Amino acid sequence: MSGTTNAPTSQGSTMSTSEFSTLDAAGVDRIRESKTARLDMSSGRLEKAAVRVTEDSYGPEINTRDSGKIKLTIVAPSGEITGETDRIRLNTTDKRPDFSEVTYFLTAGSPHEYFELIRDGVARYGIDADSAERWIAGAQRDPDRKTEFSITSGTSTGLDVNYDLRYDGGKDTQVIIVHVRPTD
Repeated sequence: MSGTTNAPTSQGSTMSTSEFSTLDAAGVDRIRESKTARLDMSSGRLEKAAVRVTEDSYGPEINTRDSGKIKLTIVAPSGEITGETDRIRLNTTDKRPDFSEVTYFLTAGSPHEYFELIRDGVARYGIDADSAERWIAGAQRDPDRKTEFSITSGTSTGLDVNYDLRYDGGKDTQVIIVHVRPTD
């Protein structure tokens, strides 16, 4: 008898699809409600079919600015890309079977916090350290400056991770736009 009651449990445990988020309407609602998103780019790509989006569809934009940040995890070929964000964009065309880019936004409430986010990207994703430190040194010399700068991408995860810095020393919140793309 115990074998019979265990059968559904063991069958259920082989299901791995729930480990990753879907991007159909129900999946986007779950992301907004749970404030977590986990995307599978372990193959180097995010396929539309794998996230329940039709091949001719464009990706959704998931925005939770009024209700808190989403804990985003992108499983890469080597490791994970993670961040807390209130906006995720998925870029594609109606001709592609995959997404050309996942974009999300990191924010910091102080220059120190902002510089730490940049250095974290250098350490975790292989973003160019010299380029990052030159930019940080310039921002420290002129804290009120306003600048847009894209640091040379890192590929240590097997994906192209780019930090597009949007810095305005006159504002309370600073933004990094993170672009995650296949490397080929």
